[in-house]
Amino acid sequence: MTISLEGKIAVVCGSTQGIGRAIAEAFAEAGATCFLVARNAGSLQEVKSKLAVNHKQEHKIFVADFADISQVETAINNIVKSGDVQILVNNTGGPKPGPITEVTGSDFVKVFQQHIVCNQLFVQALIPAMKKHGSGRIINIISTSVKIPLANLGASNTIRAAVASWAKTLSNELGQFNITVNNILPGFTDTARLTSLIENIAKSSGASKEEVAVDLKKGIPMKRFGEASELASLAVFLASEAASYITGTSIPVDGGKTGTI
Repeated sequence: MTISLEGKIAVVCGSTQGIGRAIAEAFAEAGATCFLVARNAGSLQEVKSKLAVNHKQEHKIFVADFADISQVETAINNIVKSGDVQILVNNTGGPKPGPITEVTGSDFVKVFQQHIVCNQLFVQALIPAMKKHGSGRIINIISTSVKIPLANLGASNTIRAAVASWAKTLSNELGQFNITVNNILPGFTDTARLTSLIENIAKSSGASKEEVAVDLKKGIPMKRFGEASELASLAVFLASEAASYITGTSIPVDGGKTGTI
């Protein structure tokens, strides 16, 4: 099966590194025009310069720090003026690791804004164009903690579950318009986020980072960490017409680690 996203415009949030960047690269290879969103203009330009343009795409960048709602609103307004978006990837860096007992009220307010509020603003702005075209794809990058909370990720576990519930509600409302809403749940993926988690565990346990990594891999049936490109492959499928009857799902990409069916 050949999957093509030619002629589609895709907004990819958090697209300067890790999973977001891998998704943007895979979308461009499949023919989509990518609107990249992140807070660092230099990094955005670098990613844009390396995206495939085999289908004469004109990729664009939009600078916004998700900690600043006014920046996000400005970016969204500029995106809407730049073209009809049919694919949205909500992808935001997770909260810092740590036990939930150490999470402050202001911490929770911040992560709620960065995830739920920003996701909502993008969706509300982009839905009209999706309805006009008779189809749309909304893909949220969350975490396997949606299925089973992960140790030492108190704030992340909480907000990820909220995003999953928000997405399921959204899928129920938008299905009639041929707009699908699905969640990708990364397991331990070889990104800067995983490096930060390993460093935090090592610091609190007294073990070396190498020992922590080996221990984490032992709990994965495939005995390795995932690659960002492996999640990007699923994102391309979910963004395509081949996934037109899949909505309201949360799909782990975790090497089999999550202990639920």
